Amino acid sequence: MKAVLALEDGTVFYGEGFGVLGEVIGEIVFNTGMTGYQEVLTDPSYCGQIVAMTYPLIGNYGANDEDIESVKPQVKGFIVRELCNTPSNWRNKETLDDYLKRYNIIGIQGIDTRALTRILREKGTMKGMISSDPEFNLERKIDEIRAFEIKNPVDRVTTDKVLHYNGGDKRVSLIDLGMKQNIVRSLQKRGCEVYVFPANSKPEEILSVNPDGIMLSNGPGNPKDCTGTINSIKQLMGKKPMFGICLGHQLIALANDADTQKLKYGHRGCNHPVKDIEKNLTYITSQNHGYTIVESSLDTSRMTVTHRNMNDGTIEGVRYKDMPVFTVQFHPEASPGPTDTEYLFDEFIAMMNK
Repeated sequence: MKAVLALEDGTVFYGEGFGVLGEVIGEIVFNTGMTGYQEVLTDPSYCGQIVAMTYPLIGNYGANDEDIESVKPQVKGFIVRELCNTPSNWRNKETLDDYLKRYNIIGIQGIDTRALTRILREKGTMKGMISSDPEFNLERKIDEIRAFEIKNPVDRVTTDKVLHYNGGDKRVSLIDLGMKQNIVRSLQKRGCEVYVFPANSKPEEILSVNPDGIMLSNGPGNPKDCTGTINSIKQLMGKKPMFGICLGHQLIALANDADTQKLKYGHRGCNHPVKDIEKNLTYITSQNHGYTIVESSLDTSRMTVTHRNMNDGTIEGVRYKDMPVFTVQFHPEASPGPTDTEYLFDEFIAMMNK
């Protein structure tokens, strides 16, 4: 079935539909990973977005029941250069096409993803539509595309009840802003019992399990929209050791009177170099975010930059000098990888042990 990808600036790409047929509008972003497409599809941080993979062949190892970071795909749509319909892998259970059909996700293949990526890099992230309607007319759809907004995505992906995961002798309260499941696995592997709380939980609820530490997860959307969580963080600061990842990193900064801003096209992929300034080492990291902390807004008497992006110099980590709190913008839990920065979970455990 013929399909089109239309951007809000009027650019149209023609290709073939896969997954389910239909029409979907979202924010178009690109991911630079060569592998890990199933983890990308199931990452809640992509809520409201249509993801384009820059690597040209996607689907070559199929889909399975293990490489998932949430219960189902979270993307609104999926864009690839070439879809592989004959996957070869010992864990393969179904083709990527069948996987997307099962979860009612619209895809398009056969477009020039290199040209699309250059447009997004030059003009910035855009809204767009995938449509398999044979009568598609851009003039009739352009206003609808431009009017699209991602509204309250954290509320759509956070847990609706407290979840409990058995572990060892350390107890962690994890605030779910759209968490990847490997955060829980990374904590359990280090001997932690984990309680996962909805994003709108009150400080007293989060502290009610007497945690040794508090974590804030990754998640989608504009951090400034999470006003309730920011207010809760203000009340939790200093009460327990705290570790924030991605959106959690941004919210802790906002709770300490720093500012955030939207990046032109964001960082998404599993091949982003980040320097640990304290260790004087550069690591390859997994990332998925569209916002960053404004460096000039940091109170340097209380906050110090610990990690920096080697591509554009943006802040990738902050440590708070007056309390046991540190945060990073990238994903130390990785999934799909790499696992270079897992040591940050060990630092969080050491902080709780103190």
